Amino acid sequence: MNILLEFFVVTFRVLWAFVLAAAKWLVRPKEKSVAGQVCLITGAGSGLGRLFALEFARRRALLVLWDINTQSNEETAGMVRHIYREMAEEAATAAPRAGDGEKDALPHCNLQVYTYTCDVGKRENVYSIAERVRKEVGEVSVLVNNAGVVSGHHLLECPDELIERTMMVNCHAHFWTTKAFLPKMLEMNHGHIVTVASSLGLFSTAGVEDYCASKFGAVGFHESLSHELKAAEKDGIKTTLVCPYLVDTGMFRGCRIRKEIEPFLPPLKPEYCVKQAMRAILTDQPMICTPRLMYMVTFMKSILPFEAVVCMYRFLGADKCMYPFIAQRKQATNNNEAKNGI
Repeated sequence: MNILLEFFVVTFRVLWAFVLAAAKWLVRPKEKSVAGQVCLITGAGSGLGRLFALEFARRRALLVLWDINTQSNEETAGMVRHIYREMAEEAATAAPRAGDGEKDALPHCNLQVYTYTCDVGKRENVYSIAERVRKEVGEVSVLVNNAGVVSGHHLLECPDELIERTMMVNCHAHFWTTKAFLPKMLEMNHGHIVTVASSLGLFSTAGVEDYCASKFGAVGFHESLSHELKAAEKDGIKTTLVCPYLVDTGMFRGCRIRKEIEPFLPPLKPEYCVKQAMRAILTDQPMICTPRLMYMVTFMKSILPFEAVVCMYRFLGADKCMYPFIAQRKQATNNNEAKNGI
């Protein structure tokens, strides 16, 4: 094709992509069904991972829960089983009214949840548990890479082991889990990979160098994977990048921006964050930033001079927003050492 003609075709397609994106703002796309599909969630024992598990359970997915903490993971599984029982009871009550004309595509009694204790920061552990999942449950259709940690130390005060741990769990684990489950998705040309990153994977702040680096890495991995799937023309495999602002899960307890600004930009409620993410996942939205203001912040960071960004950070109190959090973590560490007689 003549390059000039191809240029006009590309221009039209770019403009059409804007039209389609605008249409999705006006007309909400229909959510797809994940009923009966195997959904694996890492870091399912608490926080966003637990809430993702409950949301997928309500949509009748078969759940595989991974977490390093066995007890909290089992607690999440108990909540999922409770949801399954409630749905089964509702289905049993509704069945006589429905009659024989309509049958449930997937009996509620077939819904199950499987738990595995897994340290996603250890490659061998991920691969061995993944093999068990394939044998005991089946092939994974929806992979939610959610597990995350934060060290809570300034760079020069952070032990190398904690830096490595942050990178392994927040970034490298995405490589291991995806390599474990992507081959079957490619074979079937069906699946969905969700990367739970952070707004700190799009722009950074002071005091959390290891965390920002790990989340930037997760975002880069996700975007490159998305392009690779497009290049391979595997349009049946969807990807969604989740980048929330500060979420009130306790992970960054103490983090504060300027007090005059905070009422307009408070920490996100975890339930709201997950509901927004679920809407994006079930409508095959490639990326979701919560709140929408994060899109603007990312855009401005990309076009403004660095000194202008610094001025904005200082005005918002975002330049040192992590310092109270780090101070609390340091105090907690000192208290634990004193308690243990160290």
